[in-house]
Amino acid sequence: MPNKLLASIDIGSYSCILLIAAFEKQENGQEKLVPKLQKVEVCRLGEDIFEFKSISNDKLNELVTIMERFRSTIHALGVELEAVAMTEAMRKASNSESVISAVEKALWFKPKVISGEEEAALTYKAISEWYHSDLLTLDIGGGSTELSFGKKSISIPVGALYLFKKMGAIPGPEYKNFIKETFKEFPVRAFSKKEVVFIGGTATALAMVYLNLNQFKYEQIEGLEMNLNDLEQTTMRISNLSKELRALLPGLENGRSDVIICGLYWLKSLLERLHVESFKISTAGIRFGLLYPSSLSEESHEIK
Repeated sequence: MPNKLLASIDIGSYSCILLIAAFEKQENGQEKLVPKLQKVEVCRLGEDIFEFKSISNDKLNELVTIMERFRSTIHALGVELEAVAMTEAMRKASNSESVISAVEKALWFKPKVISGEEEAALTYKAISEWYHSDLLTLDIGGGSTELSFGKKSISIPVGALYLFKKMGAIPGPEYKNFIKETFKEFPVRAFSKKEVVFIGGTATALAMVYLNLNQFKYEQIEGLEMNLNDLEQTTMRISNLSKELRALLPGLENGRSDVIICGLYWLKSLLERLHVESFKISTAGIRFGLLYPSSLSEESHEIK
């Protein structure tokens, strides 16, 4: 009998992701959550938050259309939708209740706005199940960044899209002071000198450019090891291209070419502050964590 297919949806500040996966028994006898289908749709909700502090009707209509497409895929495959999470954009949106209502009508399932600490815990759960528990997860999203090491976590309201809206495609001299003030408000010393697993859209895009992949292949990206020199070389390669040529690189379609450089600058700043020379890239994320039983009920502690 085939393993039961489960679905989850992550509604982020930059994109929405549908995951369809199943728990499969591995050679060692343990079960692993294996992705069967993943769909990514760009929505850039964080743009409205940055400019208006709420979600506009145009963005809401776009989001509803995406959710209706996700619902059609879920129903066509006979999959059970287990969870829908909304993150930083909805944590900040002044009209979050109306957005939640519209998404519920589109999906026939009520989404939950999760805290930054819950987001970090879900990410850590997903990664620790695939690897091991003695590691630090680093998730750079569109509007926020989460770090988690076991039950210690921190959510920083800085992401690739946020930086792009604040500083443009390539950060200028003001970036140095911005970083100084950000780490003063959100110190990360408690997470330094750990094994880092980097996840999120910026991570996947970085891996695809680094590996010259023409399409997303999770088996090739999962567990990819990179160091600071690799990061700097790839960032330089992307930065030296015109906006038009940048958009042709693998993984940078659908507007990600606008925000990728900001995301990579921010990644470098985090790694340096964490005193880390290398990192792994993973394709997992909160959408995987959502499918593990009782993930959100486990106690987590925010670090300030």
